[in-house]
Amino acid sequence: MFETIKSQLYIGKTLVQQNELEGRGFTVKLEASKESIKCVLVAKTDITMKSFEIETEKDFDDDDLFFANGYQAWTTSREFSKHDTFKGLIKAAGINKFLKHFAGLSGDYHFESYGEQGKFHAYTYCYFREKGEREIKLYGSKHERTGFTIFAVDMNGEKFTIKKDVEGLSLKSGQEYEIFDIAIIKGDMDDVMDKYFFDFVGCKKPAIDHLSGYTSWYNYFQNISEEIILRDLNGLDRASDEVNIFQVDDGYQEAVGDWLLTDHKKFPNGMKFIADEIHKKGYKAGIWLAPFSAQVSSKLAKEHPDWLLTHNRNGKKMLGCQGWGGAYTIDIYNPDARAYIKKVFDVVLNEWGFDMVKLDFLYSQCIEPRNGKTRGEIMCDGVDLLREACGDKWILGCGVPIGACMGIFDACRISCDASKNWKFKIEKGLAVNDLVSSIRINCENPSSQNAIINTVFRNHLDGRAFCNDPDVFFLRDININYTMEQKLLHGKINSVCGNVLFVSDNAGDFDDERIGYLKEFFKDKDYKVNLAEYVGEDVICLDFTENGEKKSLTFNLTTGESNIYDVL
Repeated sequence: MFETIKSQLYIGKTLVQQNELEGRGFTVKLEASKESIKCVLVAKTDITMKSFEIETEKDFDDDDLFFANGYQAWTTSREFSKHDTFKGLIKAAGINKFLKHFAGLSGDYHFESYGEQGKFHAYTYCYFREKGEREIKLYGSKHERTGFTIFAVDMNGEKFTIKKDVEGLSLKSGQEYEIFDIAIIKGDMDDVMDKYFFDFVGCKKPAIDHLSGYTSWYNYFQNISEEIILRDLNGLDRASDEVNIFQVDDGYQEAVGDWLLTDHKKFPNGMKFIADEIHKKGYKAGIWLAPFSAQVSSKLAKEHPDWLLTHNRNGKKMLGCQGWGGAYTIDIYNPDARAYIKKVFDVVLNEWGFDMVKLDFLYSQCIEPRNGKTRGEIMCDGVDLLREACGDKWILGCGVPIGACMGIFDACRISCDASKNWKFKIEKGLAVNDLVSSIRINCENPSSQNAIINTVFRNHLDGRAFCNDPDVFFLRDININYTMEQKLLHGKINSVCGNVLFVSDNAGDFDDERIGYLKEFFKDKDYKVNLAEYVGEDVICLDFTENGEKKSLTFNLTTGESNIYDVL
């Protein structure tokens, strides 16, 4: 088992490649058994790591499946067979270098590969399963505080590789570095997941059990106002017995990064007033922030350029995303920047009175390794800072590598954004947001199909790593391209596989039938997923129990056609 070790490191400026336990610059202590893999590297001189992996042979049959947990919350995550291909960045004529760079920011495309049949990779944990069976064999890292752990398979080449993303890691002579602490657990899926998340990783039962309510983004994007928010808040009154959260998304601030500068033209009474109005309804008040992002045009970016990250290769300011005309990334290791982040949360949570923060675009903190630290170490440091700043208030993570926040965030998105278009359709006057969210550029951009895939195949995270947020479903008719069957399918899947259930619709426009659907999807039921797998190229079968009754839901991702029946 794992007889082959491959490593690359720099001694001074010299790149050294070695395949042994004892090398010029280090010694490796590797212990591998049927239950665990532990690996510690001891530096014999000052070194900078480039790569490290261990490899073994593994046979794969046609019925064997590999669960590939994606790089971050948005990344497509599902089971694959040796005949599948995991597509990465889009490859098409007319897609320029700028768009490719934009698409690659949110994923791992600059340090991992995609696009070959039978080759897949997973972050933090993976499992192997045979079609039709609930028994799995899971490989899972205890934490990512020394770097992201990547499990890779070549199912046609019959190889299984475990890699550590050690790029940029600097070690002093004599320093010990834990590369792997991995559990290998075999058995029934639920038992294995419990042992991994609770017993091995040490996750506690999440503080959030079930949330249902409203978020503003998927109807208005940044075009919100006090009038819209209060109107939609009142619109939930007929469903209020099933609602417990109301969240204000992007658009209340003057610029991303300037969180304490409320746009008073849009919100003349300020954000404390909004939180108070939400509380009067008996709901928890949530608010969105991207705490590591600073819009290029923001006051923060102009007044505090020293707070912003620069690229390793050219020293220019680093864009963490292309949204809002471009946003730089705040350096969490800058003391003044850390103090600002803490101040923001103190005001938002304690002065304004919000109960939950949705924290987005967190991956931007670890696009490049720096300061002798790996991407995984940086991301874990960022998550720790956010937890410290928020105290015991609820955190809903988004756009974050989930291995860094398991057991720390209270809830987390497990999918990319849902799109307002089930299937892309070019129409006259189609808004830019709709256009971008309807084209599959990468594994992270908005897509209702990819959101559903992740919701189904990451269902095991719910109640273990955190409370699952599968993103919104829709019931309205205006400014979306869904059939009613597609709307009801999406709502059902979200309610079966997740426990953070949001709409962005103004429920005040709903007739009684749609209010009934809304309350049904919001209702806190006893759901349990028994098995989920592909039964066709674009067809998934989801077997589950609902309040003790066994059911089976088969649906087509392309058309949204579905069939649900009771299992006798």
